[in-house]
Amino acid sequence: MTSPIIGITTYGRNDLGEFHLYAAYVEALRRAGGVPILLPPGEQNLDRLIERLDGLVFTGGGDIEPTHYNGDLHPAIYRLDAERDSFELALARRAIQADLPLLGICRGLQVLSVASGGRLLPHVPDTFGTDVLHRQEPLHPTRHAVTVAPDSLIASIVGASEMEVVSWHHQAVPTVPPGWQAVAYAPDGLIEALEHQDHPWAIALQWHPELSAAQDPLQQRIFDAFVQVAQTRLSKASNF
Repeated sequence: MTSPIIGITTYGRNDLGEFHLYAAYVEALRRAGGVPILLPPGEQNLDRLIERLDGLVFTGGGDIEPTHYNGDLHPAIYRLDAERDSFELALARRAIQADLPLLGICRGLQVLSVASGGRLLPHVPDTFGTDVLHRQEPLHPTRHAVTVAPDSLIASIVGASEMEVVSWHHQAVPTVPPGWQAVAYAPDGLIEALEHQDHPWAIALQWHPELSAAQDPLQQRIFDAFVQVAQTRLSKASNF
């Protein structure tokens, strides 16, 4: 059986001109049976990319430039990258239209939301306070519980309605973007997961499942289910 090819967006160029990404994304997809391909910002031939991929992961990273969602600058906004924003937002719109299996993680949820016409909270503590920490300052991950809607796709994948997740963000969606539905929440009411209402398989998570998937079977099941859907899509395409 041919393994599905999974595209993974990378971070933008660092000070040395290098593209890079945390290995945990790659390792989680490989455990699930996928063949990961890194997609650095700047590619213009998006249709060619999409036709070669069986699934696509939008990864974490710095903030999206507020002009993309009619937002305002905030002192906590960091690591803006115009090249990455332009590439990922355009890729997200094409991938949604193409019904390509999609998994958004942290910034990836925000990219899919903004690409769908949604807005972002510039800094979560300003609205939700600090009773539930969504990251440790300065810029470290933390853990908290999420509650998952029992009739959601995510609940059917993980087999649980509540679980502990690794969280590492300071922005989030204030309301559900067009075409999506909220299916998981943090204890403070923050939206933690979205599922697309019309797309065959598009899930966006505000937490980082890749950071605990090697030790937490519930988080690895998300990657397993995603790769399985990509495998099914590949198999159907091969039969035509």
